[in-house]
Amino acid sequence: MKLHSLLKALPLTKAPRENPDIKSITNDTRNVGPGALFICIKGHQTDGHHFAKEAVEKGAVAVLAEKAMAVERPVIIVPDTKRAMAVLADEFYGHPTQSLHVVGITGTNGKTTTSIMIENIFRDAGKKTGLIGTIHIKIGDRMIETKNTTPDNIALQQTFADMVEEGVHAAAMEVSSHALVQGRVMGCDFDVAVFTNLSQDHLDYHKTMEEYKRAKGLLFSRLGNIYDRNKPKFAVINSDDPAGTYFAKETSAHVITYGIDQPADFSAESIQMGADGTSFILAAPDGKRQLKMKLMGKFSVYNALAAITAAYVSSVPLDSAIHSIEQMDGVPGRFEAVNGGQDFSVIVDYAHTPDSLENVLKTIRQFAKSRIFTVVGCGGDRDRTKRPLMAKVACTYSSNPIFTSDNPRTEDPMAILADMESGVKGQHYKVIPDRKEAIRAAIREAGEGDVVLIAGKGHETYQIIGEKVIDFDDRLEAMKAIEEL
Repeated sequence: MKLHSLLKALPLTKAPRENPDIKSITNDTRNVGPGALFICIKGHQTDGHHFAKEAVEKGAVAVLAEKAMAVERPVIIVPDTKRAMAVLADEFYGHPTQSLHVVGITGTNGKTTTSIMIENIFRDAGKKTGLIGTIHIKIGDRMIETKNTTPDNIALQQTFADMVEEGVHAAAMEVSSHALVQGRVMGCDFDVAVFTNLSQDHLDYHKTMEEYKRAKGLLFSRLGNIYDRNKPKFAVINSDDPAGTYFAKETSAHVITYGIDQPADFSAESIQMGADGTSFILAAPDGKRQLKMKLMGKFSVYNALAAITAAYVSSVPLDSAIHSIEQMDGVPGRFEAVNGGQDFSVIVDYAHTPDSLENVLKTIRQFAKSRIFTVVGCGGDRDRTKRPLMAKVACTYSSNPIFTSDNPRTEDPMAILADMESGVKGQHYKVIPDRKEAIRAAIREAGEGDVVLIAGKGHETYQIIGEKVIDFDDRLEAMKAIEEL
């Protein structure tokens, strides 16, 4: 694509005299090659303007910046390179989301499971699917590793373009609050936006719950302002969450609700939980259906309702969606059992907020025959205010809490643990800073009928200690400890 043609997507932007072929666009010098347009982005730690010369030396034929740059290539100056990058990425890759049916899922908890449920439903209904989320990216049956819940604009639009190229029809995507505030999903044409729930998380970044809620609301306000029968927009809202009313008011799209306790378009009745899963009656606009799934917990019922509702407004037959949910075995690191033949249960879960930890422990208490061991920590360089809350939940709902490390990053692990302990003074718990030893201690002490919950990391296969990323998988460490028995 010629530079002048690409720049037509940016109104009032002055094009340079030169008009080179643009073969790629990037904001990372590691990805610069001959024919690249290099976009200078000011980040939290680095400023891309400092790397413009390096980009040119590597073959960049033009630079997009917020100020004049002393480089031997044309420099296009714009007021905000982040916003410009979103527009140019969408333009360069041919507006791919306009050719896809895209479902975006946001909320504090349940995004990963709900997105995987939706992708499964679409696939079982005969559609070629895509998935963008915390665990991985999928294009058809091809898996791609991912670093962030939501990639940046360029990587995201390139991924969607690859989906279009490979014949994908429908895609499910987790949308984080960080991505919404940072504009990473600007330019994405979402057809359905799903809200799971809102509870305390990421206050190190958003500062207040009100700002956190406002960030989530951007997904719904950006659904558009027109009613197109050929490509209708839907907001799928959890009616049981108080924030649902706010999101419903933020959008012009059709609002469809799901819930358990409050009136909703799709609801669950007569919920029954057993050792082999959860059953309930699904009340939908066109009647009631019995549903029995292998997944455990009330939170799994919410996720299933969200996925079924999103599928329904996406024209997937209700019975097909139900069948797909009933066949699901689970999601990696989400209430995942580790079984090495022991006479007690070991469960690994991603729960890393007070609300999600409470939900998981309440579910465990419904089937635990004896003691509940909870191995839990809190991440470093993150929201400190949730640390005592996490500890309080662990002490309230488990008999044997063990506080440990969880990605301490650049913080002192003992300082993080002290923050946790401040919320449970005088209560019974153990502190074992080494996560491997904490897991081993819980499993060594557990006996017949007990449950060991290892919370916080789920599917993650690393620990971040200082500036180092080391291999660490709760599931593997638990299995090693079980084998030692």
